[in-house]
Amino acid sequence: MPNPNAKGAVFYAHNLIWLGLSVLAIVLDQWTKHIASTHLNYAEPLHVLPFLNWTLLHNFGAAFSFLSDAGGWQKYLFTGLAGVVSLVFIFWLMKMPKTLRVLPMAIALILGGALGNLIDRVTLGYVVDFIHVYYQNHNFPAFNLADSAITLGTILLLIDTFFLEKKRKAAVKN
Repeated sequence: MPNPNAKGAVFYAHNLIWLGLSVLAIVLDQWTKHIASTHLNYAEPLHVLPFLNWTLLHNFGAAFSFLSDAGGWQKYLFTGLAGVVSLVFIFWLMKMPKTLRVLPMAIALILGGALGNLIDRVTLGYVVDFIHVYYQNHNFPAFNLADSAITLGTILLLIDTFFLEKKRKAAVKN
């Protein structure tokens, strides 16, 4: 247990499990991207279900190909942004009290997803996407497991912010 009178950041060893969740998200993301890159032909859909294709695509922008045709500078912007946010999330995650569950899970998933896509951006210059969901003529932009981890983490973060945080504050008042 850290000394409560100590100055500076207080890190809790029990939060290493949440970093493990981030690592798991990164490993699964990179593994599935490798499979997609080695087994799929670029931009040729492989039918899986009536609403799902595996379609290998390269995303040079951010989510949903935002700024993908901006000329190259966006790679450095997104790389730097992901690096800074990841460092902030690591420090935030390591300072979480043991009683919290949803918030550190949310942060760990967002961190793992951000780092999974950052690895692609740094090593390849683009992010590998391959999951293509659609309904009739309506197509959702292709994504990957890192994007899924970020999305799930964001949903959990919103749940924590709008529901669980209020309960924690009410419990402290009583």
